[in-house]
Amino acid sequence: MSTPTTQQDATGQGAAGQDTAAIRETLTAFLEQRTKTEVTADVDLFSTGLVTSLFAMELLVHVERSFGVQVGGPDLTLDNFRSVDAMTALVLRLRDGVDE
Repeated sequence: MSTPTTQQDATGQGAAGQDTAAIRETLTAFLEQRTKTEVTADVDLFSTGLVTSLFAMELLVHVERSFGVQVGGPDLTLDNFRSVDAMTALVLRLRDGVDE
């Protein structure tokens, strides 16, 4: 994996935008493969029934393994796993070591 830089790609996104897009794509692909349903980044995965409590645990493990983060304590809430966007924000925050 390459080291992030401040250069922009052809779409005008910097490294942070590329990282965000990559995380979003990885999560979306996993969810679509497991649910056999098209998933948008902002869909509420729980209210739509795409994610059950059992699948939520599998999703937690996937996030930790795929992105090298540990989710625990105050971060272990449904709101952080409610959508692809929420999980992407969680991963970026945990990677950057930023507390909210």
